[in-house]
Amino acid sequence: MNKRFIFFLKASLVSIYLVIVAGATVRVTGSGMGCPDWPKCFGYLIPPTERTQLEWKSNNLYNKNEVIIVNESLRVAKKNFKSNNNYNENNWDPYLKHDYSEFNVYHTWIEFLNRLLGAISGIFILIMFCFSFFSWKENKSIVGLSFLSLIGILFQAILGKEVVDSNLLPLKITIHLIMAFVILGILTFTLFISRKNPIRFKVNNKILIILSFGFFLTLIQIFSGTQVRQFIDNQMNEFPEKHELWLKFAPIKFYFHRSFSLIILLTHFLLFYEFKKIKIIPFPLKIILLVLFLEIITGALMYYLDFPISSQPIHLLLATFIFSSQLYLLLQVTSKSKIL
Repeated sequence: MNKRFIFFLKASLVSIYLVIVAGATVRVTGSGMGCPDWPKCFGYLIPPTERTQLEWKSNNLYNKNEVIIVNESLRVAKKNFKSNNNYNENNWDPYLKHDYSEFNVYHTWIEFLNRLLGAISGIFILIMFCFSFFSWKENKSIVGLSFLSLIGILFQAILGKEVVDSNLLPLKITIHLIMAFVILGILTFTLFISRKNPIRFKVNNKILIILSFGFFLTLIQIFSGTQVRQFIDNQMNEFPEKHELWLKFAPIKFYFHRSFSLIILLTHFLLFYEFKKIKIIPFPLKIILLVLFLEIITGALMYYLDFPISSQPIHLLLATFIFSSQLYLLLQVTSKSKIL
């Protein structure tokens, strides 16, 4: 297998993990509209650091699509021009996709770094796809999966634009997150089949059923987690400075999500017991059990300590580790040979 392909495949995986963490940080800090336009940020490739940079100035050169704030609303330059002594409305178009026009340097740069990580992950996946052609004769599936990853990251970029244009519509944010998990799954599958001699296990039907059931439970848990996050987003908007109120009127889906984690943990304890009976403890299973404990702890921290700022990103990152480890373990017990 081409070493450069493997390098960029692993780089793509790591970058997707970082993008998911960055996205969670954006949400928990309320920075989603830190850059109100897309793909630039207030019309700049490198975002502004001061509010004065977004104010109209006389005798100043403006570039097409550059953004300023006038009377608490966004204005977009129609063309390249130099301003006169007086503001001329004819040089500007109103920004019509939403009416959000606040500038907070903290939020702007958090959102910008999130986008930058997304762009880097896209570059890694593109390079990975290019190097995948060296594996065409050996395993055509690698090229196909790499292409799916590339399509996935391009679609993810479009979803990112839709999220911003909708002024953070919760449903679109949820779809954006789910797409990140889809890309992660494709890359994990690609990593498995690209290994020269991937470790495989011969297991009985009972282990396979328990493992499959545990993976299915995790998918349910991830989906319920997105619903809880939608609720928390609404609470954040209603009570931005009162973390203690975010879960005061928590719906039943929150308690379902909290209790369901214990069922998943017990399922994997049972899986551990069944593997131990055949004297095999796969490394991904060890990772799953460790991370499940940490996941429950971070969930408790969010509930009892009123959402410490780092708890949500860590909680989501741990969920991605569980998801990818379970998928990899499933491939180890179900795959008999490389797909051609």
